[in-house]
Amino acid sequence: MRGKTTWFLLAAVSLLVSIGAHAFMLSEWLHDRYLLGPNDGLSQMVPFKHFLYEAMKDGSYFYSERFGFGGGTFSQLGYYFSTSAVFLLTAAVTVCLDWIGAVQPSLTYWADVTVFVSIIRLTVIQLLAAAYFRMIGLKAPYAYLGAVLYSISILYFRHVVYWEFFADAMLFLPLLLMGAERIMRAGKPAVFIVAVALSMADNFYFAYINFLLTFIYIVFRWLLPIAEEEVKKKRQILQFAGGGVAGALLSAPFFLPAVYGYLNNLRPPFEGEIPLFEIQENFLADGRIIVLPAFLIIALLLVPLYKDRRFRLFAVLTVFFAVLHMSPAAGSLFNGLSAPQYRWEHMLMLTAGGTAAWALQNWRKVRLTDAVMAVIGTAGLYYIFTKLDIPGKPSLYADSMITVMAVICALVLLAAIRYFKHWDIALYLGVIAVSLITVNLFQQEKLTQDKPAVDQVKGEGIPKSFFTSAAYDLEPVRGMIHELAEADRDPLARFDWMIGTRNNTPIVQDFLGMSIYSSLLNRELLDFYWNDLSIDMGRESVSRYAGLGGRANLYSLVIGVYAVRTEDGNPVPYDFKETDSRGAYTAYKSGHRLPFIRTADSVYTEQELADSPAIAREHAMLSGIVLDQEISSEPAPAAENLISHAEIEPVHAEYTDGTLTVTGKTGGLDLHISDRALLKEDTYVSFRLKRTTADRGYPLTVNDYRTTRKRADSIYRTRIHDLTIRIPSDEVIRIRVPEGTYTLRNLALYAEDYSALEQAEQRSADVPAPAVDWEGGRLHAELDNPAGDRYAVMPVPYEKGWQARVNGKRTDLLKANYAFTGIPIEPGKNTIELTYYPPYFRLSAAAAGLTAAALLLLWLRSRRKRPYPQ
Repeated sequence: MRGKTTWFLLAAVSLLVSIGAHAFMLSEWLHDRYLLGPNDGLSQMVPFKHFLYEAMKDGSYFYSERFGFGGGTFSQLGYYFSTSAVFLLTAAVTVCLDWIGAVQPSLTYWADVTVFVSIIRLTVIQLLAAAYFRMIGLKAPYAYLGAVLYSISILYFRHVVYWEFFADAMLFLPLLLMGAERIMRAGKPAVFIVAVALSMADNFYFAYINFLLTFIYIVFRWLLPIAEEEVKKKRQILQFAGGGVAGALLSAPFFLPAVYGYLNNLRPPFEGEIPLFEIQENFLADGRIIVLPAFLIIALLLVPLYKDRRFRLFAVLTVFFAVLHMSPAAGSLFNGLSAPQYRWEHMLMLTAGGTAAWALQNWRKVRLTDAVMAVIGTAGLYYIFTKLDIPGKPSLYADSMITVMAVICALVLLAAIRYFKHWDIALYLGVIAVSLITVNLFQQEKLTQDKPAVDQVKGEGIPKSFFTSAAYDLEPVRGMIHELAEADRDPLARFDWMIGTRNNTPIVQDFLGMSIYSSLLNRELLDFYWNDLSIDMGRESVSRYAGLGGRANLYSLVIGVYAVRTEDGNPVPYDFKETDSRGAYTAYKSGHRLPFIRTADSVYTEQELADSPAIAREHAMLSGIVLDQEISSEPAPAAENLISHAEIEPVHAEYTDGTLTVTGKTGGLDLHISDRALLKEDTYVSFRLKRTTADRGYPLTVNDYRTTRKRADSIYRTRIHDLTIRIPSDEVIRIRVPEGTYTLRNLALYAEDYSALEQAEQRSADVPAPAVDWEGGRLHAELDNPAGDRYAVMPVPYEKGWQARVNGKRTDLLKANYAFTGIPIEPGKNTIELTYYPPYFRLSAAAAGLTAAALLLLWLRSRRKRPYPQ
């Protein structure tokens, strides 16, 4: 009974401390402001939670046609929330509240609940960490102190504000360590199996990080044992391996689809230099990722405490991880050998908490001389760090950390003197109070920023009014798009519209769009943009796609019927006519529409078109089907390069042997077309462009078309330098870039008269339009094929997980037109059915079920073998 009372009291205290840690966030929420990242927080975290909730409520658990051009959300959002235990529990509660009418789950609802979910999550993290520290021998008060230093950290709040799902990793690390301890001490793998299963099911990326951290912990535990008797290492290894396999099998229905989403992504490998050692922040007084508590530094310098092997283990681990934190190479290792990222430091905070807790529990061993030396050493270290050339700037937060250090040093000396009773308690409470002060100051000073684009004031969060502003979700444009969608004869008509650089505008405004921003996307679509069709998105960046560069052929192929533009926006696609306007926003409607499903008999192959320009590939898709296998039935469409008919004139620049040196503020090349008769409706301008220095990104304009390119050392650049820009035809083509030196090669010009599009439209008009119903992971269509064409092609992105039936018979699913779906069809009437399940879902579900049954049988068998009490 006493144990239950202790844990009940601990839960109550944890909740109160968690609320105190969120004091600033709660204050902002009460003033209708949110502590959310202005970029990923607003563009991904809130929209994805809202999007997934609405999709799951409608029964679309695995796939959505509204995720960009369509995508497996269970796989591609597995990195975010689709498999997150915290999100799924929140969604389950929200369903109940929604059902009784207590809430209306809008975008702002998900922003509202962020702080309350965070309070509950932080409370549970404290309890799990305290349970771990109790397991290794700390008394309850000191175990809780260690839990506070682990959880009430700036790292946690940085995660919650910018990338909320990152914070979930802090739940599972203590559970994994408890599982490891149970195996090492008692040879019981049950907790470890559960921890592995939950970690892998929740987030594959942080499972990797936490497993690597757990492995390091186990190695140090073997080197620095803390228990008198432990299970032999051979048996431990067998149980770690067996428990890991069992946990992995239990998690498989969640883990395997998410890993497939990661493997099916396309992102250039990181090629920058990764130094072995580099101090990125002053993690004593002005950290942006971690701040090591002042009392921890003092504890590390208390030499007599190293006689305690448990203190020694945590102190050595803390120093080890602190050194790793200063190593970009370690950051790369924990990020899968990619660009260095600092997402594993929760382990450093856990070992720091353990070190501080053991120091306080053994405080009676500390003499005054030891404390004085430790305080002097701590002050010296803080002084050294303030003098180092480390990124940062003066702030109340940084100054306060110095003041806090001085207060803690004073408390340490008073507690060591022991002249007054209970100074050790004052020190205990002081350490907890400092943690609360630190995280609240960090929230105010570091997690709010002056962002005019979001109406944000320094020291305040993002105002609630931003959610209905022109920079995020302008109601007149939302209303116009929804009215046009309802009036259109095709419910699958797509809109090319996004606000600024917020590629997830279609999710925010709830329409079928042509843009998306997510760390994991379908590699076929990214290849389609970057390599196959060389489509400029108006902004170079990985992890996203947007629009179609104003190329009317592509709009017709993917049912891109509408484009919304502002007066200063990029040119409208060919033959798009104004159909509605609201203030500065105008909607244009395509004059050339193709059906959602088209039949084709002419076959072109990707290999045959490999050396053809983008415009020829567009024509091949319009006149037939492009496959990545089989044999071509038609020669590749021809496209004449008109560059020989153009006079090249440098403007405020010099151009020699493919090197362009711009000497003016802006400059470049003018291409003068000598024969006006060569020009058609549009011109496709192709070239290879690369800035020779990595100093900055830059804008690029071709006549009225504008785009931007990343700086050469940006980790977000695509490394695609071959560009194709569509512009309305003009006798002079003006290519402009800022002052600097560039490689500019492979200039090519192609004229487009849209005859191929008109012919495709005419062929489709000769047969009845197919009836198509596509919602989530199910597509049903009735297609008439009077000409007996061999294939049907549709703008459903090609992705593992789809299964196709034609007239009730299973058929092959083909990658068609580079990134989309084709299927063989029969002459005459065709009933087409596509069904999507996450890759390996049925197999992994069966494996998980069998594993759960086997573990249950083993548990029941072990119960029978136990002797009954006499």
